[in-house]
Amino acid sequence: MKVSDLNTTEYSAYYSTYINILEEEDLIEDLEISLHQFIKFVQNIPMDKFDFRYEEGKWTIKDIIQHLIDCERVFAYRALRISRNDSTALPGFDENQYVASTDANSRGIQNMLAELSAVRFSTLYLFKSFNNHQLENVGTASDCQVSVRALGFLIIGHQKHHQKIFKERYL
Repeated sequence: MKVSDLNTTEYSAYYSTYINILEEEDLIEDLEISLHQFIKFVQNIPMDKFDFRYEEGKWTIKDIIQHLIDCERVFAYRALRISRNDSTALPGFDENQYVASTDANSRGIQNMLAELSAVRFSTLYLFKSFNNHQLENVGTASDCQVSVRALGFLIIGHQKHHQKIFKERYL
């Protein structure tokens, strides 16, 4: 399944930034490849940059990595619920409150990358378990329609978006 298979009706315009950053990614392949690329990228960041804020009130790199972990868990949970034909509208979440409620900056970077890897492998196995019909299921999350496959691509695009932000504003 390629990102070009998505219809714009499968995700909110709010998420188009994450979808549009993708090229012709294959969902399953790039869930795996993008993790390895991200870990390699993060491991090359100088240690003194992990707690850096480019502006007062902005998140640190560690905050953003925790944000990626949290969001991937939320998006995967949404994908599971929607794939199982759960028609319950799923609520949004306040990512700023999530970050404020973590202690990411006291954590070791290798520990955070290990957690991200564990979450991604879980996500990867979840998406590998879906058949085409399940991937095309559409549900409601954050008051918007979203398909299971769009959620998978959002995970990849969200990560790539923040990696781009690291390069532009933190390094």
